[in-house]
Amino acid sequence: MFCIQACTSSSLIIPEALESRVDKQLVFSKVIQNPDAYTGKWLLIGGEVLHTHSLHDRTRLEILQLPLNEWQQPQPQRSASHGRFLALHTAFVDPATIPSNTRVTLVGEMTGSERALLDEMEYQYPTLTIQHLHVWEHDTSTRSTHNKPRWSLFGGGGTGGRSGGGFSIGFGF
Repeated sequence: MFCIQACTSSSLIIPEALESRVDKQLVFSKVIQNPDAYTGKWLLIGGEVLHTHSLHDRTRLEILQLPLNEWQQPQPQRSASHGRFLALHTAFVDPATIPSNTRVTLVGEMTGSERALLDEMEYQYPTLTIQHLHVWEHDTSTRSTHNKPRWSLFGGGGTGGRSGGGFSIGFGF
């Protein structure tokens, strides 16, 4: 089952049918140490897309792993990452639809590892085949706090020859 979704919010974004396939004990900090040992295991993982590369009949995403919060959304702190991984989608996905810096959550089947250059060093990337991909909108984290109506109370007074004061209520969106 392959699908791509773009949503603004959801409590759990992984389909129930796939949840039973995911090894809930498997965490990326273990996978990065010996990716080949986990071949065939299904993993729930998230991160930030660094590169999207179209191949002849599939698409490869290089992703910086980020821990997931309780809504299965990647956390914003890049310093919390345990490394990078490669996720292969077995169909063509236009790279413009998943540009760099896009946050994603996915279910993937581990396929081992691939060695490639990362700048000037050789890096061992864990690899997986995407079974489900959820693409988060860029402004999801700010939308939840900044699009709510806001209100404030203002008051003032004066002294001198005349007495006076004022009161107002302001609303913002």
